[in-house]
Amino acid sequence: MASTELPKQYKACVYDAPGKLSVKIKMLDMPEPGPGEVLIPSGGSQCSDEELQWASLHPTQPGQVGGHEGVGEVVKLGPAVADQTTVRVGNRVGVKWVSAICGSCAPCLEGADALCLKVKISGYYTPGTFQQYVLGPANYVTPIPENLGSAEAAPLLCAGISTYAALRKSSAKPGQWVVISGAGGGLGHIAVQLSSRGMAHRVIGIDDGSKKKLVMDCGAQHFIDVKDHNDESIAEEVVKLTGLGASAVIVCTSNNRAYGQAIDFLRFGGTLLTEAEGDPLPLGKSYPAKLVLKQVTITAIAVGNRADAVEVLDFAARGIIRSQFRIEKMDRLTEVFQEMKDGKLMGRVVIDLQ
Repeated sequence: MASTELPKQYKACVYDAPGKLSVKIKMLDMPEPGPGEVLIPSGGSQCSDEELQWASLHPTQPGQVGGHEGVGEVVKLGPAVADQTTVRVGNRVGVKWVSAICGSCAPCLEGADALCLKVKISGYYTPGTFQQYVLGPANYVTPIPENLGSAEAAPLLCAGISTYAALRKSSAKPGQWVVISGAGGGLGHIAVQLSSRGMAHRVIGIDDGSKKKLVMDCGAQHFIDVKDHNDESIAEEVVKLTGLGASAVIVCTSNNRAYGQAIDFLRFGGTLLTEAEGDPLPLGKSYPAKLVLKQVTITAIAVGNRADAVEVLDFAARGIIRSQFRIEKMDRLTEVFQEMKDGKLMGRVVIDLQ
């Protein structure tokens, strides 16, 4: 393949005032890929709750390039890449939430990539994917299936991987009930599809009534509008629909109230999986007596590993799941953050970086 002439500078979205919902477009110098790295022009990057938190709730450093779900074709290889990996110029690859791992510590060897002792998180003290060109480690970028569009793939590189990992760890069997709280959001609508269509679970989606159609279209068997219930009646509704309660509850919203409700959704031996980060508060209703009497398990998921990423993209390539998204330009990123903060966003937003 002929070499591509690269510009000397390019555009990037940076957090110019961490602690506030503010993003600025800045010109950066073109980087040179180092040993083991590849240079990727990002055709699009997905916007998620982590970016919102890193811009405001858990602010990163000023000038940080955000973003952690980007896809593009490799345009340049760093030293040793051709000899040590199968990545080549022209390959379409994705950069995930976990940007890089050491591959040799205990968590890495057990497939817990997010817990790597040397982990690098894309968009958080490591330059992220809200820029027109991004560097990535050749041994950790994810290959994108040929028949899957870049905009379709981007939202799956964090939301898809993490919800898939959560569902696998839930131990819910085909035909069993799974409740997904925050079912109409960026994480939730993918979780509903993976659970119902990929794993043959019976799904109950919980969210604001405005998101009912999206959740039902994604494969939920029932939908519960949070505005129609208090904490007691919503649990009664779940038990009424399931008989004994759900085998698993996946919380895909950062609303702490959802965590407090979730314990009461579970049947005996059920599993609560925590996906989204809320305010730094104790998990409601997790009283020892309640947990013991129902023999329930609480499991936390940060994100999946490389194998999970490949499997999720395969689900999408085969048409089993599809992220619902819209595309916005770089200069609209602050407005998108505000929409997310207000809880009005349905599905995902992919930022067009060109």
